[in-house]
Amino acid sequence: MRTGVFVFGGVEMDDVGSGPPSPMDRRYGNDAIWHATQRILDMGVRSDELGFDIFWLTEHHFQYEGYEVVPNGILFGATLAERAKRIKIGTMFNVVGQWHPLKLAEDFAYLHNISGGRAVMGIGRGTVPREAEALGTKVGSFDNPDMIDADAFNREQFGEAIDVIEAAFANETFSYHGKHFTFPPPGIPDRGGFVETLTLVPRPMHPVEWWQPVTSLPTLEAVPQRGYGGVFWLKHHSFIKQWWDRFGELYEAAHGSALAPGDKRMLVVNIRIEDTYEQAVASARPGHDEFWKFLGPYGWSRGYMGDDGKPAAPGLIPTLEQSIENRTWIVGSPEQVAEGIARYRDELALQDLCLFPNFSGDSYDKTDEQLTRYAEQVRTLL
Repeated sequence: MRTGVFVFGGVEMDDVGSGPPSPMDRRYGNDAIWHATQRILDMGVRSDELGFDIFWLTEHHFQYEGYEVVPNGILFGATLAERAKRIKIGTMFNVVGQWHPLKLAEDFAYLHNISGGRAVMGIGRGTVPREAEALGTKVGSFDNPDMIDADAFNREQFGEAIDVIEAAFANETFSYHGKHFTFPPPGIPDRGGFVETLTLVPRPMHPVEWWQPVTSLPTLEAVPQRGYGGVFWLKHHSFIKQWWDRFGELYEAAHGSALAPGDKRMLVVNIRIEDTYEQAVASARPGHDEFWKFLGPYGWSRGYMGDDGKPAAPGLIPTLEQSIENRTWIVGSPEQVAEGIARYRDELALQDLCLFPNFSGDSYDKTDEQLTRYAEQVRTLL
């Protein structure tokens, strides 16, 4: 089982929890944000030292509140690739609509090549209107009044951008003509003629591994159609199992061959390891509640199960007890965390596991401790 580490990458906070301050009332300066960036880099090196397989970051912009402060996982990854010699590096996820598709292709190819093939291409459609609309796209976030139209635009633009990146990676020369993108633009003069094709420089010199989050029924249909891996997170365990199996069925229908059990599917779980269950609950609660205080209004909890057995209404801000019941958070002693992961491993034939050990506001010393405890106390039990 391949095991990754996923770090949102926020500022260390000393006042996290379900109560005040409101997430939007926080404001951190450049020194605190840069300190967090340096410590996130330390976590990547530490993950390599401890034998984890992939280090994942996020891409977010303009978050002066301090929750996610790395805007460019590819640039960050190039630095990490020099300091960590074995671990793979990915962004969960590069928000495609916030990039010019050819710049994303160029930058990823550079990281992939300079790291000796250790870059992993994670792609997503985004969640935060503030950054999406400032950087050239729209997003169907729960708190966006134009959610339906924004989501339709985003899906269409995203699909074309991925077509462009795939064509640029796969061909010595390429052209593309769509609704949102045309490459090369028509009428560019060049030495008495016109530019008819482009060449990506550099192109990847190693096979590219693609992953995309599976958070909605349309995405559940689209990801296996393209042949990418699907990432599952923050869903009730029974919903995970349903979608996990359906993903395999859709992949087989699209490609004519069955996936091996667990293949091309990744599970992300949030973990907290302490000596006892009671200590783990107390340790996890502040960061858990801060996480949902910030992200709940964006609709992130719609994969939880409501009282009627159906997906929860968007906007739910769950308690830690609900998260433990949904099995999105696995907390306890090393033996209890190992048992929770082994249960998923057996239910899903899990091949790709990703751990989320860094809760909102956590110190990076605490994250280092969690990584070490997993490597030394949990992994040996699996």
